[in-house]
Amino acid sequence: MWVGLSYNCDAAVNAQQCMGSYGVVIRNHEDLVVLPGADIDVYSDDVNVAEAEALHFGLGLNREAEVFRPAPMESKSSARFTLGKQSSLAPDQPLPADGDADGSEAIDPRVRLMYMANEGDLDGIKELLDSGTDVNFRDIDKRTALHVAACQGRTDVVRLLLSRGADVDPEDRWGSTPLADAVYYKHHDVIKLLEEHGAKPPTAPMHVQNAREVPEYEIDPKELDFSNSVEITKDLTSDSTLPDIVWLPMKAFIDELALLQKIRHPNVVQFLGAVTQSTPMMIVTEYLPKGDLRAYLKQKGALKPTLAVKFALDIARGMNYLHENRPEAIIHRDLEPSNILRDDSGHLKVADFGLSKLLKFANTVKEDRPVTCEETSWRYAAPEVYKNEEYDTKVDVFSFALILQEMIEGCPPFPTKQEKEVPKAYIANERPPFRAPTKHYAYGLRELIEDCWSEEPFRRPTFRQILMKLDHISDQLSIKRHWKVGPLRCFQSLAALWKKGHADPSSRSSRSTNR
Repeated sequence: MWVGLSYNCDAAVNAQQCMGSYGVVIRNHEDLVVLPGADIDVYSDDVNVAEAEALHFGLGLNREAEVFRPAPMESKSSARFTLGKQSSLAPDQPLPADGDADGSEAIDPRVRLMYMANEGDLDGIKELLDSGTDVNFRDIDKRTALHVAACQGRTDVVRLLLSRGADVDPEDRWGSTPLADAVYYKHHDVIKLLEEHGAKPPTAPMHVQNAREVPEYEIDPKELDFSNSVEITKDLTSDSTLPDIVWLPMKAFIDELALLQKIRHPNVVQFLGAVTQSTPMMIVTEYLPKGDLRAYLKQKGALKPTLAVKFALDIARGMNYLHENRPEAIIHRDLEPSNILRDDSGHLKVADFGLSKLLKFANTVKEDRPVTCEETSWRYAAPEVYKNEEYDTKVDVFSFALILQEMIEGCPPFPTKQEKEVPKAYIANERPPFRAPTKHYAYGLRELIEDCWSEEPFRRPTFRQILMKLDHISDQLSIKRHWKVGPLRCFQSLAALWKKGHADPSSRSSRSTNR
């Protein structure tokens, strides 16, 4: 049963643009362009959705809602395929399925076609197409089997669909084409095949029509050379002579681009420019050839306390700058070793601000929806983030404590636990055990870590306070090292003089004659 609401237009509305928006089918009685005073029907399976949709497009309610069954022709686009990878421009939140998309039932062979494209079932696809199934069928999101195959990287399926007359450049409801999806998911064979069949490069979502509106940070992608690119850890590539090139989902890309333009600090990765007028869109930062902290720790294992504290100071300086940024404090919200990069001199820089938040008008923020494990590493996330509660800058302090302890211990937090189980341990007030020798946590280092991962956020210190404590610990470690090295060097000098005297017989002979 669907709800049908009839509305009267107060202004001209392009019904073609409205069609299918937010899963609502909008049909007008006359032409595609609805003139003022004309009636328009909004159909939805939820009266609240239908009413909200109508208000969104400036439609005035004309009569009460009525319940009816849709005509058979309206089932043409009522199905939604939700398996596998979704459109490259789709919203982050999962879309509700309108029915079984697993292909197990033969209710709609067109949906089965999309399922088989997802699974790579060539024989099944041929059988359906031979029986008359439309190769260009679109679901409620206007996605085709070619979209699905491109997202999954099914080169053989893409080839088959194209040979059977599939449109090469259909756009889904978000404006994404099969080529755009293939570019987003980095399926290079599919990209090449689609281009050979005439697929046009997708227009960047941030593309501007007027040349005067091109941002001053815009970089010509032809100036970027990927011939010697290497993977660092997290979809991050870098060239031997050019800066690092960071690839991100669209929302994270836009958020990070806006934020990076505002910040500049020696311990924060430096923004150089971006490619926004063509695809793939890219953020270009300074070149950091030594990779990230995660790779370094994996190679080196446990660090000496002196080096661990040195690295901790670098991280804390960068984070203190972000938290004390004015007028808006910046919460990183995804502080983990893979988001901390090393420069030529061995210093650390905080990077990857795709999940960062600005404290504009309040002291706390809250996610619009629960965070998933695909978006962040639960191993370093504060309990309040996992519980989808309001949080502040202290979530970064919690993550910092885990990173500092990892540098001393030589292993990630709770390495034997599965990722999804780690935040549950944090909520139960469990913390990674201290197994390294006590001397590695001297001068209050252990106490600092325990304060930083306190269960109550307000009990965690600020990064300014952390810097003061780390400076003191660093000074104590330097004094200890000085007293160890000083006597050793003195002894080595005396030993060298003694050896020199015994090795020079003429010197001994001269002294004997003088006597």
